[in-house]
Amino acid sequence: MRDGAKSLGATILLKGHVDIVTDGTRVKFNYTGNPGMTAGGTGDVLCGVTAGLLAKGMAPYDAARLAAFANGAAGDLAFETKSFGLTAMDVADNLGRVLAKFLDR
Repeated sequence: MRDGAKSLGATILLKGHVDIVTDGTRVKFNYTGNPGMTAGGTGDVLCGVTAGLLAKGMAPYDAARLAAFANGAAGDLAFETKSFGLTAMDVADNLGRVLAKFLDR
């Protein structure tokens, strides 16, 4: 994966049990998230968060790392109340709480 990112000159964000982000030089593993996030649409939420951060001017590697963390942490909050019945909307609904908690204001 690192070689692929390097040869493409791109940042790759691989969503999985442990998310992997690489720009071909650096690699970051994200451990937030849970098995309930196999629900359809949680990857779309991750893509939207990443795109939003890029649109705000964040560097691709940093946007991918933050998006992976925030999406997983929002999923963890959703899992506390919804368990395996969580939906992508439950994840999206928790993003504001995660960003407010972990980002400097």
